[in-house]
Amino acid sequence: MSLRLNDLVVSHAGKVLVETAQLDFQPGKPVTIIGESGSGKSLLAHAIMGTLPHNLKAQGSLVVDGHVYDVSDQANRRRLWGRTMSLLPQEPVLALDPTMRTRDQVAEGAPTFRTDKQGSRRAADALLTSLGLTHASTAFPHTLSGGMAQRVAFAAATIGGAPVLIADEPSKGLDQRARAELAELLRSHINSGGILLTITHDLDLARELGGELLVMKDAHVVEKGAAGEVLTNPAHPYTRRLLAAEPSQWRHQWMRNTDGIERADGAVGGSIESSGTVLVSGAGLGKSFGGQELFTDLSLEVRAGERVALSGPSGSGKTTLGNVLLRLLPPDAGTVQHSDLLQRGRLQKLYQDPALAFPARVSLAESLGDVVHRHGLDHTRLEELMDSLRLAPELLRRRPGQVSGGELQRIAIIRSMLLEPVLMFADEPTSRLDLITQEETMMCLMEQVDKLECALVLVTHDDALAAAVTTRTIALGTPSSVTVPELELSAP
Repeated sequence: MSLRLNDLVVSHAGKVLVETAQLDFQPGKPVTIIGESGSGKSLLAHAIMGTLPHNLKAQGSLVVDGHVYDVSDQANRRRLWGRTMSLLPQEPVLALDPTMRTRDQVAEGAPTFRTDKQGSRRAADALLTSLGLTHASTAFPHTLSGGMAQRVAFAAATIGGAPVLIADEPSKGLDQRARAELAELLRSHINSGGILLTITHDLDLARELGGELLVMKDAHVVEKGAAGEVLTNPAHPYTRRLLAAEPSQWRHQWMRNTDGIERADGAVGGSIESSGTVLVSGAGLGKSFGGQELFTDLSLEVRAGERVALSGPSGSGKTTLGNVLLRLLPPDAGTVQHSDLLQRGRLQKLYQDPALAFPARVSLAESLGDVVHRHGLDHTRLEELMDSLRLAPELLRRRPGQVSGGELQRIAIIRSMLLEPVLMFADEPTSRLDLITQEETMMCLMEQVDKLECALVLVTHDDALAAAVTTRTIALGTPSSVTVPELELSAP
């Protein structure tokens, strides 16, 4: 199996979005692309697959085992899907059919599905079991954690034996253990003689995969070389800036140097004292979901001015605990108490995916204007926040889908800060952002948190981010082990 991409150009209305010279992909040698959001990484992957949006124009050729495909013809590679090329999508939960159970979705990708549905379902069960998902084979996608959904998507993408696997942001939203398991899955594809192209913001994943690394910025590859060399001794200024944006390298005035870790079983590491007013308290909290106990007999407090992280592996109940503390979900056991200081919008939530937190069909100006009007706020407060978060006013004329992820997350911060909250609950607010945009977004958030002396509860799988932003960590859950399958690749 060989794969070569020649002179690719992707454009829209005359603007070049991707432009690369020859790129070669070889069995057993992973290729990883890193870079800022909007640099063209995912468009390059979709150009290879033939799944670009119809309003984009593509030029160039793809050579697969000597067969030449004109990339301008979106339909000419469809017969390769599943058997020769497969895509592990960026948003597995959205890519999975919400009306189908996981086993059936995976089984559909089996080569024998049309002739032997029962055999395909047995193969799907075996693959899901090898991925540690025996209990999830009959589950619907909305009941899965991010890590579980990613493993289901991996199973669906690889059950057909396609030798070419393209993984688009596969570690997005995963904890460190789940990311390590994902890296092992991707390496198993390489070790089985497959071709792997990975697009990611995650430098740790790039380090673990090794192989060749491409760095993209403004539609072009600005640096290329062995992953270990590029990530240790970067030559291009942009690559150096990218490495400096990892949370472990941050140095900001709002950062506090503490190391408190509080376990869900009550054990506490570090010595963190806070004399502020108790804003939220939970006593004897317990919650189960889908028959799985997430936490039990958990008691905790969040005080004014505190910065607390909720951490743990995917599926451990971080978001669920946060929603229980916010009274968005009732606990199965225990009670939650709120201070009177949290009334009238002074408790705010920042969602993981801001695109789902805004009305899709109205402009951002209308959405924010509704908040200003409803609460009788001074409109100049909105203008001040737009300026302080370095956002151009004309962005508000657009709809949520017409701005970048980083811009939309900062607008979500503005919407929350308009009400000058006493407590902010931030649920994985940067998991969909590249490192530089993540740093800029967290700077914007923390500057506002500092200015308002607002308490912060941060849900995150990223230990380095938690260490940089918070002063106390409540760790939930214990990860389950996963056995990595030996994948057999079949010719198309």
